[in-house]
Amino acid sequence: MGKMMLLVIDSFGIGAMADCNEFNPSDCEAKTYQHIRDVLHDQLHIPTMYAGGLGALVDGAPEPNNAFGSSKLAHHGADTYLGHQEIVGSCPKKSNKRLMKDIHTTIKHALEQAGYTVEYPFIENKVLLVNGAAVVGDNLESAVGNIINVTADFKKMSFEEVKKIGRIVRHHVDTTRVIAFGGPYTSIEKILSCVKEKHPGQWGVDTPKADVYGKGYEVYHMGYGVEVNKQFPMIAAKHGLKVYRLGKTADVLHGEGPEEPIVDTRTLLSRVTEAFIKEKEDAAFLVNVQETDLAGHAENVEWYGELLNITDHWLNEFIPLLDEDDLLIVMADHGNDPTIGHSNHTREYVPMMIFGPKVKKANIGVRETMSDVGATFCDYFNLPRPKEGTSFLDEIIDRADFKDLH
Repeated sequence: MGKMMLLVIDSFGIGAMADCNEFNPSDCEAKTYQHIRDVLHDQLHIPTMYAGGLGALVDGAPEPNNAFGSSKLAHHGADTYLGHQEIVGSCPKKSNKRLMKDIHTTIKHALEQAGYTVEYPFIENKVLLVNGAAVVGDNLESAVGNIINVTADFKKMSFEEVKKIGRIVRHHVDTTRVIAFGGPYTSIEKILSCVKEKHPGQWGVDTPKADVYGKGYEVYHMGYGVEVNKQFPMIAAKHGLKVYRLGKTADVLHGEGPEEPIVDTRTLLSRVTEAFIKEKEDAAFLVNVQETDLAGHAENVEWYGELLNITDHWLNEFIPLLDEDDLLIVMADHGNDPTIGHSNHTREYVPMMIFGPKVKKANIGVRETMSDVGATFCDYFNLPRPKEGTSFLDEIIDRADFKDLH
């Protein structure tokens, strides 16, 4: 064995999935990569990824000398948290869409039963104020009804207490996610001042305007029907394998070992290189470039393109650093086309490019689920299989060439 890395370029889709009409018809025009390229033309410089499989996938260019393919999303919709749970081997259960206007009574009662003081700070909507320090409301940055947020002022409530509130909410709702988070440089007054209605009946905190993100920001994601103990990172932890979670994977994946939720792309990739070179034992690296998703949400094509250029340049320098038995999988988790008139994730096929000195020239086709990646990680490290997924390790390497993989 050696080291195996997953690099997720968040939201880098390559075209709407065939079932887009069943989820969000507006996604059916989505082609994140192609549309960015169409707008930027020669300002987009990603030769490493293009030659590594993007060209073959999108333009029918000659197949690369490395392995490549694409994957469907098996989870419902298009979501970063759910996508990463799927990638590491546990596809979440089908959830339901809920808004606070319909479920506030149940949540309020559950929190009061747990000893919290809960009140309605506004007459016109049903967001909840808990202990004067945290707001429970609809998430305004995801599809309507997908997520409930618990947004807190850390000067008035500790992160551990915020997570306790989040777990209670999670137990009483069946949305895709409950997110508990906050920061020390906002205030509950500022948070409340940023409560707004984004769509009819959807009330929550406009988080970017509430000054929650930034220094001291902490977040805890709770998915619906997610079996974390049957995912690669937790299986690895149980068997003593070190797993690095760098970038947004530190926020959205459960596990043990080094975790650094770095957002800035240059800083993140520099840290990945540093940690990878320094690590001399068998280890896994799970990395997420988050800013591409932020650029998609901002509908900022130029920023998105700049981030792709930075990432591709890094890949060009990093791939030669892979030792003889090392593997690198580059992929996305969904799309977020900044050109199609809305700022939400888009349900798209995702590219997969696989590099390493012993990686064969291979087309692994269209995978039915991204969980195949988690299964491949487990296979590479000789670990028990995750809950879902089929390893493609034998499609990309000759197992006999790896001393520990017989």
